[in-house]
Amino acid sequence: MNKRFDSKDVEILAKEPLYKGFFTMLKYRFRHRLFAGGWSGEIHREIFERGHAVAMLPYDPVLDEVVLIEQFRAGALATSEYPWLLECVAGIIDPGETAEQVCRREAMEEAGLKIHRLQPMLSYLSSPGGTTERLYLYIGECDASNAEGIHGLDSENEDIRVHRFKADEALQFVQNGRVDNAATLIALQWFALNKSTLVAQWQSDKS
Repeated sequence: MNKRFDSKDVEILAKEPLYKGFFTMLKYRFRHRLFAGGWSGEIHREIFERGHAVAMLPYDPVLDEVVLIEQFRAGALATSEYPWLLECVAGIIDPGETAEQVCRREAMEEAGLKIHRLQPMLSYLSSPGGTTERLYLYIGECDASNAEGIHGLDSENEDIRVHRFKADEALQFVQNGRVDNAATLIALQWFALNKSTLVAQWQSDKS
């Protein structure tokens, strides 16, 4: 079997800043080793640098409900008739913050929820052909009976509505297209595969 390449098989020749605002765009110049041997020619790529983020699915094991939030997303305008999307609670990891701290902060800001236990799901690269962003997915235990109303930070012009759904209903959103953003789809799929094990573990922890 051929050697599996790693980051040492890439030579970064330069990173040129193109734009810096709420997000950053860099132009990478690089070359990398080839499967057939030797090195590629010099490659140029514009890469979107938006930091890394977390998305967290709040779940109430007593009521068997999940909490999703709804907000407008400008990026959905090009392809969606309904650019107000159902999503997990999510936020960017600021310098000095842990992923778990972001989960708890964003749950309170976006849904007015206090999160008890947090369970990592997985992490993934959101679109590695054009951005460095990695998302860390969690599931968080909550009391869904407190999930209601409109939330978000006025300073960020956030307008976020909170929804409660029975777990089975939320899982149907994967099938019927009601949810069509990657983080929420992946979180719900993980939940479908791992729900019984997760609930048994949480019950065991309490006993």
